[in-house]
Amino acid sequence: MTITQLIEKARADRASDVHLVCGLTPRYRVDGSIREMDGERLTAQQCLDYVRELAGDQFDAMVEVGEADLAKTLAGVRCRLNLFRQQGNWSAAIRLLNEHIPDMSELGLPRAVQEFPGYSQGLVLITGETGSGKSTTLAAVLNEINKTQSKHILTLEDPVEYVYTPDQCVINQREVGKDTRSFAAGLRAALREDPDVILVGEMRDLETIETALTAAETGHLVFGTVHTNSAADSIDRVVDVFPAERQQQIRLQLSMTLKAVLSQQLLPKASGKGRVLACEVMKTDGAIRNLIREGKTPQIINSIQTTGSIGNILMERALQNLLNAGTITRETYEQALPGGTVQAKDMGINPGPGQNQRRGFGAGLSV
Repeated sequence: MTITQLIEKARADRASDVHLVCGLTPRYRVDGSIREMDGERLTAQQCLDYVRELAGDQFDAMVEVGEADLAKTLAGVRCRLNLFRQQGNWSAAIRLLNEHIPDMSELGLPRAVQEFPGYSQGLVLITGETGSGKSTTLAAVLNEINKTQSKHILTLEDPVEYVYTPDQCVINQREVGKDTRSFAAGLRAALREDPDVILVGEMRDLETIETALTAAETGHLVFGTVHTNSAADSIDRVVDVFPAERQQQIRLQLSMTLKAVLSQQLLPKASGKGRVLACEVMKTDGAIRNLIREGKTPQIINSIQTTGSIGNILMERALQNLLNAGTITRETYEQALPGGTVQAKDMGINPGPGQNQRRGFGAGLSV
């Protein structure tokens, strides 16, 4: 099959990803599970031809380093590509993005997330494992700002995934490696480019995180992603990037700038068709800011649990709600629980006879 035919079939079968590997038939991921596509086992030459076509004029540069991250439209579908060499042969992982940027109401997001576009400044973190829908959530939030406010939105992405059509906003989308050298370099430059809203595709190193905090402190609304699975774990991940002598200063900055953390999982539905979003939400209040500042992140779990009135919810509670509604199976529920156990009664949750509830976020699902 041609690349166009592969993507068309993947889209028709609701696949999220396509994998091309030498010696295997083409595979794709549907509702979280890898399945075989029709066709014969791919040869090394076929894989090389696919990768050469996908890489285009970046092929020679990719050969030198052995991999490349790209985004392009294939068969009318916006795709994110990772092309890489393994055991001397070429492989491709192709992520199919939504054909349009969905409205926030389409994603099943908690009500508290509807407030994110209305924030005027501060830091908002969207977290979760790879494939948990972080990019789609961010695109929906930014597009809501685009449709309802007159602002300058600047994104730093690797690569650019969703392409926005400017409505009320001025929008600039910069791609790391093509438009700027790195997230940190692009973010430093962003502070001189008059943005109101900044999206940082990945907050993964000290310089990027430090500059993002500075941007949030100086009146910008900054959205960033972190590969963690809970609010408490996200705070520790950000702080732990810095040397010990600076961590108290970073906690202080976080306590003043952090507006909210949204942690996501995409889970297969009990019906066997489609996936559903499970979310933990932490909006900061005075008590949570104090816990961040004092380094008492384990206590944030209890604070989230007792601030449901402002929209906060633990992942455990979100999963329990989906289980009670029959949206997910008990097996999915148990697999999705974050690692580390406490008795369910300690969390004020009743998972059912013989079941324990989990604590110790970030120890379960990981990138």
